[in-house]
Amino acid sequence: MRAVRERDAYANLVLPGLLRERRVEGRDAAFATELAYGACRSLGVLDAVIGDCAGRGVDEIDGPLLDVLRLGVYQLLRTRVGAHAAVDTSVELVRAEFGSGKAGFVNAVLRRAGERTPEEWVERLAPRDPLGHLAFEYAHPKWIAQAFADALGARADELRDLLAADDTRPEVHLVARPGDITAAELALVTGGEVGPWSPYAVHLEGGDPGKLEPVRAGMAAVQDEGSQLVALSLTRAPLHGPDTGRWLDLCAGPGGKTALLGALADIDGYRVDAVEPAEHRAELVRKATDGLPVTVHVTDGRASGLTPGYDRILVDAPCTGLGALRRRPEARWRRTPADVRDLTLLQRELLTAAWDLLRPGGVVVYSTCSPHLPETVAVVGDLVRRTDAEQLDTRALLPGVTDLGGGPAAQLWPHRHGTDAMFAAALRKPV
Repeated sequence: MRAVRERDAYANLVLPGLLRERRVEGRDAAFATELAYGACRSLGVLDAVIGDCAGRGVDEIDGPLLDVLRLGVYQLLRTRVGAHAAVDTSVELVRAEFGSGKAGFVNAVLRRAGERTPEEWVERLAPRDPLGHLAFEYAHPKWIAQAFADALGARADELRDLLAADDTRPEVHLVARPGDITAAELALVTGGEVGPWSPYAVHLEGGDPGKLEPVRAGMAAVQDEGSQLVALSLTRAPLHGPDTGRWLDLCAGPGGKTALLGALADIDGYRVDAVEPAEHRAELVRKATDGLPVTVHVTDGRASGLTPGYDRILVDAPCTGLGALRRRPEARWRRTPADVRDLTLLQRELLTAAWDLLRPGGVVVYSTCSPHLPETVAVVGDLVRRTDAEQLDTRALLPGVTDLGGGPAAQLWPHRHGTDAMFAAALRKPV
């Protein structure tokens, strides 16, 4: 919690290393994970309750005390931990680090927080308007709830289900590397279940996937099933003319989709070029694709210098990440509407660059882990208006996957599919 607050660290990157370093395992590790991720995910609600109980804004409370208060209030309102235990452990933690005076303050705040049920706190503190109320209840900034409602369109009545799904701990999704292990074999080895949509997906309830032998051996990796479907849609898209085996991942870091594309390309003797501008992320791509026919280029995708003529190009563009908030617990409180403008400009430039690198008859798939309309249909619509791009029905590239929206693009949702809210649109260049 301190790393997230002080250094803007990512909880899902910091915590696993800390658990290994402190040798916290089993149920203790699961509980620590629930506390850390849950408190980060619920930050807006927790801070509103703390501020009300303390009679001052959280910006006036010492940071280290705020970390403890957030963990304590999270236990009181969002876990089955007994109120007495939640208060006592929090107070003892503060007393050990900062002395009795500050421990008394934490004790008073937590006891006030425990005097109301979660529902009573929502009723007391949530905005009166329906959207604001719903956003507060499920721990989302209002602007994100509005963006989701806009993307749901005529089915905006699903917003409560979507926010609820986005506010729960997600399952761990694994991808079985094609050619090395099947999803059925991976499920058997790991004790997981085969995923419903991707032929390579396995779902686990929890645990540290880094300890699983197939993951350690490079036969499997952690990857949301929605991301797998995006990569698969590129390989299934119908081309005009033969596939010459020149594939490109224009936004490759950290390498999950690149690795799946590389494994599928390897089966047919094809090759994948992967572009990533940051060296440290390019190294992650190299590690993820070790042993596969993938060449990593450390360059800007908008001016890559690569030779045009690719059959298939994936543009998994940098985005707000609003569709993956379940897996990045603190992200919802860091993003602002102001982030969108610069990102949409970058997204349009990357898609245009991909279009220029595509051969006639080739296909580019544009994807984001955000359902936000300015980042999805607006970016695709801009290219279609400026070029002769032919929009394919992306839903047809995901056979068996239901309820993907009105088309021609495909939109996945946590509450409908159990995946991140991935968007994908396939565009073919006329011959």
